[in-house]
Amino acid sequence: MRTGLASLIGAALAAGVTLTAQNAPSPPQAPQPQRPGRSEPDFQWPSIAPGVDYTLPTEAEIRAPLDRIRAFFERSTPYRIIDTATGQPLTDLTRPIRTAGIDARGGEFNDWTYSMGVTLAAMLQVSDVTGDKAFEQYTRKNFQFIFDHVDYFRAQAKQFGPQPGGLRRLMEFHELDDCGAIGAALIRLYKRDKDPRYKPVIDMIADFISNKMQRMPDGTLSRPRPHPISVWSDDMYMSIPFLAQMGDLTGDQKYFDDAARQVIQYSERLMNPQTGLFDHSWFAHEPVDPHFYWGRGAGWAIMAMSELLSVMPENHPQRAKVLEIYRRGAQGAVALQSGSGMWHQLLDKSDSYLETSASAMFTFAIARGVNRGWLQPVYAPAAQAGWRAVEARVRPDGTLDGACVQTTAAYDAVYYYNRPTDPKAMQGFGAVLLAGAEVTTMLRNFEVQKRLNTFHYFPKKK
Repeated sequence: MRTGLASLIGAALAAGVTLTAQNAPSPPQAPQPQRPGRSEPDFQWPSIAPGVDYTLPTEAEIRAPLDRIRAFFERSTPYRIIDTATGQPLTDLTRPIRTAGIDARGGEFNDWTYSMGVTLAAMLQVSDVTGDKAFEQYTRKNFQFIFDHVDYFRAQAKQFGPQPGGLRRLMEFHELDDCGAIGAALIRLYKRDKDPRYKPVIDMIADFISNKMQRMPDGTLSRPRPHPISVWSDDMYMSIPFLAQMGDLTGDQKYFDDAARQVIQYSERLMNPQTGLFDHSWFAHEPVDPHFYWGRGAGWAIMAMSELLSVMPENHPQRAKVLEIYRRGAQGAVALQSGSGMWHQLLDKSDSYLETSASAMFTFAIARGVNRGWLQPVYAPAAQAGWRAVEARVRPDGTLDGACVQTTAAYDAVYYYNRPTDPKAMQGFGAVLLAGAEVTTMLRNFEVQKRLNTFHYFPKKK
């Protein structure tokens, strides 16, 4: 049997078949061993359960895992165009061929995807907080690579139709995943660099989200899958941060109006008013569908609100309502934080696994709220504990333990309970970078007193 398998692989390689990260799962990796619990040495009754880190982090401790993630992305990003049929580099980019594509054999690092969009925006945030331009330069280099080759792939799409390796999502928008999150990152870089190539694409995304993406009669953005009118919590992040950034870029209130409308109308359909938790999906044909409070889905929602509140004018007529929904979401999330500092894959199911991307999202959103005054400092220790738990999930090579892979809107708990994790699941990295940057800012903004075996945050006197 082994010989036969080797022969098949050999034949495939001889025929020029390329095995890529998209069609081959990452090899199984053992999780990092659980570290001993630790607490502040001067706490009389310390919290030192195995795996629990109940200490105040230093900036250097926060920075170390962020550097490891950046190094992983730098090692993994090839900046290369290949013939996807042979795997060989393409040197002649004057004439498009059907099989030309970005080199994605190691993953989507060069591609135009929503998860890369979150990471690219997060790199800019880390650079702003730490002063290290290497993070910002990674984002700049990635977008420059895309725009250096976009005309070639447009010519390819015109001749052969959009191809999987040819920046397909940029060539042809079908849903918010194709443009919203990465478009928000592009606006952030455009504000810095003013590269004239970026603005037409930004405007194209704005037109798609505002005028072409499917909406319900009340203006709520929706998907045509898995049912003709489907509302996913994910799409709050795939749309609202872009609309917020567009409002900030142009000064046009219509973008803030639309972003606020999405927050309010998504929450009417997805948020449980008793718990503050966001259901993953809602379907127009069956509004009494079963509810699954998937961690990352709720994380997308509260991150989206955080991004909107960060740039929304203080006098916007819907700001108070958005802030009310955000605060209820934060309150609901903190109530379900586990004893390790992490959050569960299904937030209200303590027997579901502790999931990294959702935990990072809640950590970021809560710390941002404390830093901006949307939440009282009593929420800061939850963000601190969240960060200590998340940073332990960053492996020495910069990949992540416990990050759930891509997840669709499903109808049963078995699906969510048993979604696999992957050290290279791209949905986790940007959230971890954002969380680290925001907790760093929180530690700078507050004096932290250690009394009665816990932490008390007070604004620093100016």
